[in-house]
Amino acid sequence: MPVLDTTALMHELESTVEENLNRHLGSAKEWMPHEYVPWSQGKDFADLGGEAWDPEQSRVTPLARTALEVNLLTEDNLPSYHREIERAFGRDGAWGTWVHRWTAEEGRHGIVIRDYLLVTRAVDPVELERNRMLTMEAGYDSGDKPLLNVLAYVSFQELATRISHRNTGRYTQDPLCEKLLTRVSTDENLHMIFYRNLVTASLQLSPNEMIRAITDEVVNFQMPGKILPGFIRKAAQMAKAGIYDLVLHHDDVIWPLLRHWKIFEIEGLNEVGESARQELHTFLTDLKTQANRFDERRAHLLAREAARV
Repeated sequence: MPVLDTTALMHELESTVEENLNRHLGSAKEWMPHEYVPWSQGKDFADLGGEAWDPEQSRVTPLARTALEVNLLTEDNLPSYHREIERAFGRDGAWGTWVHRWTAEEGRHGIVIRDYLLVTRAVDPVELERNRMLTMEAGYDSGDKPLLNVLAYVSFQELATRISHRNTGRYTQDPLCEKLLTRVSTDENLHMIFYRNLVTASLQLSPNEMIRAITDEVVNFQMPGKILPGFIRKAAQMAKAGIYDLVLHHDDVIWPLLRHWKIFEIEGLNEVGESARQELHTFLTDLKTQANRFDERRAHLLAREAARV
């Protein structure tokens, strides 16, 4: 099968994009951000004669506040993500329709999470706004990834974001917040399915190049929140709490998609595809070892902390 250039590949995938756009529009349920915010709990801040924020006002733990801030600031960078996905997919046809629909749906996530956090005084609004400015000034740059790499990356990233939102909601132990983030994670799952299906179609059109792209994105995967202020420290705290860690990344993000695509069952690959698949297998073996070691260290650390109480 000849290698397709980007223009030819987009043309071949157009019908798949349209089919999955229609499937998505039929599956996605309309929801209103304002219906998930307890507005009656709101009150003015200091500059309007009200009360300045204080940590004691928050009903979630400091770690839950960190996770909520990371999730929101990641969503805040939507203008950069829109620029990158429009560059890859264009504005025309079903591709362009999806770009704008996806952006509109993602926009609700930042709106509803911010409204909830400010109304309930869950986080420091001054620190949140300063970090929003820093995050958006840094922007997000995908590095002009080829189309197949973009499709692979967003498949993994949407699933990872879904899990992070879902687990953050549970960790807050606040039923209202959990309901809100469950709603957001449902959107992220629908987005993942859209991209996952495009990868499936691409594996049929250009299997060797698609497997090469999947391997590249698994090996080099980074969440878009990597540019957030203090991200490494905050991500480590979230990993310790089990909100998002290597075990989840390996077991609940990478492998479900690889199994869906039947990556290790595809036959007839050329040297490019086979080499990439072997590289992927080796990386996953090492990642599993790292995940197990992390899990053991975390269990030991938590046991020591419990013993000191």
